Formats: sequence, structure tokens, C-alpha cells
Amino acid sequence: MSFAIRMSKGQSRYGNLLVAYILILRKRKAETKKIRYMATGNIGVTTANIFPVIKKFLYSDHEIFLREIVSNAVDATSKLKTLASVGEFSGELGDLKVRVKIDKEAGTLTVSDSGIGMTADEIEKYINQIAFSGAEEFVEKYKNNANAIIGHFGLGFYSSFMVSKSVDIITLSYKDGSKAMKWSCNGDTEYTLEETTKERRGTDIVMHIDDENKEFLEENKISELLNKYCKFLPVEIAFGKETEWKDGKSVETDKDKIINNPSPAWTKKPADLKDEDYTNFYRELYPMGDDPLFHIHLNVDYPFNLTGILYFPKIKNNFQIQKNKIQLYCNQVFVTDSVEGIVPEFLTLLHGVIDSPDIPLNVSRSYLQSDQNVKKISSHITKKVADRLQELFNADRADFESKWDSLKIFIEYGMLTEEKFEEKARKFVLLKNVDDKYYTLEEYSKLVEANQKDKNDSVVYLYATDKEAQYSFIQKAKDKGYDVLMMDGELDSHFMSMLEHKSEGGKLRFARVDADTIDKLIPKGDEKKVEMSQEDQTALTTAFQSILPKNDKFNFIVSYVNADADSQAVEITQNEFMRRMKEMSRNQPGMNFYGDMPDSYNFVVNENSGLISKILRELKDKTASSLSGVLTEIRELEDNISNLRNQKDSDGKIKPEAQSTIKECETRLTEKQATRDAAYNSFAAESDEMKQLVDLSLLSVGLLKGSALDNFISRSMKML
Repeated sequence: MSFAIRMSKGQSRYGNLLVAYILILRKRKAETKKIRYMATGNIGVTTANIFPVIKKFLYSDHEIFLREIVSNAVDATSKLKTLASVGEFSGELGDLKVRVKIDKEAGTLTVSDSGIGMTADEIEKYINQIAFSGAEEFVEKYKNNANAIIGHFGLGFYSSFMVSKSVDIITLSYKDGSKAMKWSCNGDTEYTLEETTKERRGTDIVMHIDDENKEFLEENKISELLNKYCKFLPVEIAFGKETEWKDGKSVETDKDKIINNPSPAWTKKPADLKDEDYTNFYRELYPMGDDPLFHIHLNVDYPFNLTGILYFPKIKNNFQIQKNKIQLYCNQVFVTDSVEGIVPEFLTLLHGVIDSPDIPLNVSRSYLQSDQNVKKISSHITKKVADRLQELFNADRADFESKWDSLKIFIEYGMLTEEKFEEKARKFVLLKNVDDKYYTLEEYSKLVEANQKDKNDSVVYLYATDKEAQYSFIQKAKDKGYDVLMMDGELDSHFMSMLEHKSEGGKLRFARVDADTIDKLIPKGDEKKVEMSQEDQTALTTAFQSILPKNDKFNFIVSYVNADADSQAVEITQNEFMRRMKEMSRNQPGMNFYGDMPDSYNFVVNENSGLISKILRELKDKTASSLSGVLTEIRELEDNISNLRNQKDSDGKIKPEAQSTIKECETRLTEKQATRDAAYNSFAAESDEMKQLVDLSLLSVGLLKGSALDNFISRSMKML
């Protein structure tokens, strides 16, 4: 059953077909006429195929029409080759190029082929009855011999009306005794069909470009689209002529300019290709890129058809700019290079080509993302990539290690985003230490599990992010017999958190070497209690805080340890959790809270250091006279406040009279503390020794810059 489609004369040419679909739903009865030498009629639509019709024209960009028309021409040529191969066509094949021609004066864009052509009856069947797929019928008949048949839907021709005010088909069938026919339609559903003259078999699609789309009469535009969509079609595409330099100028020759490579590397057998062939093809795809590390040649015929070549590029750090380098094809017809959401996220870091007839050719990207065949293909590619990496690791580990810096971000990205890949990658993902030695996860666990286990039975993996800046911390770890990993990659914070989360019993912990003092990073027993009095700690803390840097980017917390006397007097460390959260927030939406927080550092004071003891004595001596009564009064006020807070009624609340006295004491205490702090701050401001100690600690972690660094150098010179 079919319905007639009619469109008003004033209808916009650009929306002709979409309006036609609306009119379809009105269910007007079709009027089909028997075609002879001259006929007019109404285009019909097969109601059973309405949905394929709709999908066909869900294009995001109407420039796709050129891909469809050229693909149909290639399709017709492939059909003729197939007929010749099975003995159903015995004539001369001759020149089978598909030709694209612009005639600006006539306002036409013509695509010509020397394929099978069409008879009047075939025009009625394949053109006038929309959604009846000639390609599908042909493939079914010749499925064992057919060359790549592109047109799945039978509607590609009608995309020409997206840019044309009228379209002519001039065609001559390969069949003996056939007459050349001309089909014309001006954008509504009425057409004319008449005999014409044509010397050679094949089909010319003559598109009379409308006023809104004159850009498609520009050579540069058509050349751009042919390069984008038709670069690897299996039949030569000729557009214009080659030029040569003659008599000081560029002169057009008689030689056709072929814009495509009909036999790209992925269509050939791996056994027929050498390494240089793969490299040359990569350069064809990415002329400005560096040579890749290595490749994977995909060649699958079950449970789906899939060919392609994927390359591992030389990835550095910024993986964002590396995405969208995989090109999806359907029988050598370009589909898209925007593959995020279509293939697993980590595969977007690869470059290359994937070609499958099971990839829908003419539907939206959102449809591709939900298509079951695409999902199966995606899963299979993930497996092939993992298998290839394992193969390379097993075959030549030294070579694999030499390429690790480029492979690292890709493998970590895959492990973080794809569960199945993560399971396989655990066998070949590597950890590199600061001495440039490489270990698998299993090897490294065996290396450190005995010596780097803390008192809670957790194994601690120490790591650095900058060998130069963290040199002293690395050396302290090595002095303890510990190994230190190098984790300076963009995804390392996420990667370490994943390994911690998936470790057996949660007994794996990563700690950067400058996250704390070495004894606290891997505590073997109970921590030694700090013996310095609270009053002395307050004095030193106040003095140090007054000369430590103050800004919105970072802050310092002064703390104390009971370390060996020959250990450093002060040390700056950074909390592992907060620092890692900030690093992860850079690459993860929704974690801006951490990214906006200032960096927090610990200024760790060794109470047993001779230098600290000396500074504390001088601090107390210099402020003794001015603070003798103040310190006593502070102690008394603190004791009074503590006692008053213990005076509670039967309901457990502080008695009203005690509350009033507490407020008075707190006010006086604040005043006395301000006096005390001013004295400590004054001492610190005059103490070159304290300032030098602070600046040295800042310098060791790269936080001494600008005028502060200049002051440090000047002070050092004077002290010498």
C-alpha cells in the first residue's frame, strides 16, 4: 500500500522532504502511472518503511547530501563489478571513475558514474517508491559475491533536495536494448520521466542548486566535503584536473584529479602490510602528527563485521586535545569522528579508523550511542586493545617500558573508566620508581610489602611528584630502606585512589614523601609523645606564625614532633588527603569545592632540635621582663575560667553568676594574650635566625619566591 504525496508550490525547498513526511500521515491514496517513453506521476512511499525514511533524514547538517549522492554512484559501480565477476555482465567495464563536476553558469552540481544505470521500470521501483531499497535487494541476491554496497536505506538520492530546487536523473542501464531515460523533479512529489540520449551506461545526478545553498557551487567547498566524507570510498572519485607548473605558472592538465584512496590500509590483510605501510597510512590520516608508537589492525567477521586500524599516539599530558581522532566508517563511507559516547571514553585517546557495515550510516549520534551493534563493537575493541597491549608487554618488555611515558595516561584512563579493561590491564600496567625501574602491580607489592607495612598492617606506597623539588624527602625515605614511586602523571591521583579502593581489605595506602615526617608516613609503633609544655609551644607557634607567609593561596599549621635530635629543626609537609582531593578536582567536575580551597601546609617543629631549643631560650629570655606578670595572669585567668565552667546547677548548666564572671575573665584574657603575642611577634621580627629557618624550609618545598627569596639571599649574605 502506498500514499500519494503532494506539496504546495510555495513550500520552502529546504524543507521539502520533511513536509512530505507530514503529508504522508494524511494518508492520501497514491496514484501511480505506468511509465513508458514519456510519463508524469506522483512519488509514492512504502508505508512499511516510513521509519527508515524518517531516520534517513535526521541529519544534523545538510552537507551530508554529497556523501549520499557520491555513495550511490559508488554503489552502482560496485554492483556492475559484481555482475561482471559472476558472468551476468560481459561488456567492457572501461573507466569506472565517479566524477563530480560544478557548472557555476548553469548553477548545477553533477555526480556521474559508469555503473549499472537504471531502466524506466527500475526508476519507478527505486526512485518513485521511496524507502524501497535497491541495495538491500541486490545484496540479498548477490550476498556471496557483492562488493561493498553502501546504500542500506534506499533514500540517499532524496537528500539531494536538501540543497536543490530541482534534480535530474539521466541514466542508461547496462542491460542490452535499454533506452536512456531522464527523470526530473522540482522538489514536490510530481515528476516527469522521458526518453533522452546518453552515449555511455551509468547515471548522472544533476542537482540545480537553490539560492540558499550557492556555497555548494564553490570548488573549495566541494573539495572539502569530498575529502571529509569520500576520502576512502572504494571507487576512484574524480574532481577537476591535476595541475603542473609550466612556463612560470600553474597549468591544468588532462589528467583527472583523484581525491580518494580506494584501497586504504585497513581494507587489506595484515599479512600484506609492512610497518612502513601502517606509518604511511597514519600520515595520510594525520599529516601534521608525530609518528605513532604502534598499531592494532582489527579484522573481525564474527559475530559482526569489523575492520580498522587503531594507533597509539605519542600522548604527553594534556589528553583533552587528543580526543576525537578515531574516524568511524561504514563500508568506507565516513560516518563521524565525534566518537565520545559511541566508543568507551578511554578509546578516544587512540587515533585511526573503525569500519563496519553494522554501524548505522545515516542516523544521529545519539542513536549511534544507543545502538546495540555499536555497543558490541565497542566492547570488542576494548578487548582487542587490552589483548594487544598484553601481547606487546609479553613480547618485548624493555620496549614496552621505553614507551611507558606515552602509554601511561592511556592505560590509567582505561582502568579508571572501563571495568573490563581494568581487569585485564592489571597484568601489564606499570609503576615506575624514582630510579626509573619498572614494576607490575604484583611485582611491586612483593618488593615493598615486608618493609613498608605500618603498625596497622597496611602497606604504604611512598611516591614523589617532582624528583628535584622533593629530593630531601626522597632521600630520607631511602635512608629508611623504603622505595619511592614516581607519580607525576595527570591521572595519577585518581589512579592511586582506585588502587587503594580496590586493594584487598583496604590495606594499601599511597603517601607522598612530603605528606608528613618519614616516621609518621609509615608508623611502626606508637608515636612518641611531645614533651614540650603547652606554654612553650604557644610561644614558638605565635612567633613562627607571625613570619610565615600569609595569602589566599595557602596557609600554615604549626605542629610539633618528638624526633631525634639530629633530625631537621623544622619541616614543611602537606596533608595527603587534601592535596590529593585538590589535584583530582582539576579533572573531575563537581569537585570544585576542593579546588577553590587554599593549600594547607604543616610547619612541623622538632622539639629535640638544638636550634629550636636555642631559639626558645632566646625567645623566653628576651620577653621575660615584659611578660613576667602577663604570663602569670594568663595562667590564673585560664584556671579561673576552667573552674567557673565547672560550677553547674542541677540541670547541668553553668550557673548564671559564673557565666557573667567567665565573660569578664575572657575579655581580660584576650587582652593579656594580645600583649603576649605582640612580644613574641616582636622577637620573631628581629630574629634573623628564625626568619632564616622559616625561609630555608619554604625554599625546600618551592614556596619561597619573589621579594621573599630576594630578602633571604640578602640576609644569607650578611650572616655569612
